Amino acid sequence: MPIQTATTGQLADAQRIVIEQIRFTAEHSAPVINLVEKLRLGKGEKTVTVPKVGQFTASDLTDGVDMVDTQDIGMTTTSLTTAEVGLKAILTDKLVRQENEDMFRVIGRQMGDAMARKKDTDLIGLFAAFNGGTDLGVSGAALTLENLSACIDFAKANKFPAPVYVVHHPSALFRLALNSTIIPSLTQGLPNGLDESLLRDFYKYVVNQVAVFEDGNIVS
Repeated sequence: MPIQTATTGQLADAQRIVIEQIRFTAEHSAPVINLVEKLRLGKGEKTVTVPKVGQFTASDLTDGVDMVDTQDIGMTTTSLTTAEVGLKAILTDKLVRQENEDMFRVIGRQMGDAMARKKDTDLIGLFAAFNGGTDLGVSGAALTLENLSACIDFAKANKFPAPVYVVHHPSALFRLALNSTIIPSLTQGLPNGLDESLLRDFYKYVVNQVAVFEDGNIVS
């Protein structure tokens, strides 16, 4: 039942109010989830073990002499365990009825953005362990083409598994292009094997056959 309340008349109470369409807080680009290998678990499974084998060494043969050297497969394994994450939002019947926009659509987008940001930042948190504890830079240093090429050379010299990508903050990549005597081409397409529909907006250029992407969730 409506409740009648007497108030002192104000001109503002008689003015029309226009409620515009809801605006969403801008999200940083988050390409990392689309640059890593995805492993799927079956129903009821929580852990996957990933095996890796070493290298064999071929030897010269001598005619009439038996080969006595044997090879060790050199298998190591890494166990990956899933973690549960989630979100909780409460919509009242009153809000759903009275709000001008479809609130289920609004919170659906908010939740999707939050999950993408969570996955992206969790993966960024693993970057520090990629080099086995070897620092390839210092905090506060400007990214130069020489520094970037040196990191790529480190990855190739130490046989990082292919494919290798570079992911950095947009401001660092802007300074790199601004301060380089040879500005990387921005017209070169995505390397083969990458999903253009997912990564086109985050791709910058290729340096020494390695694709470079920007990610605003990296702490600058």
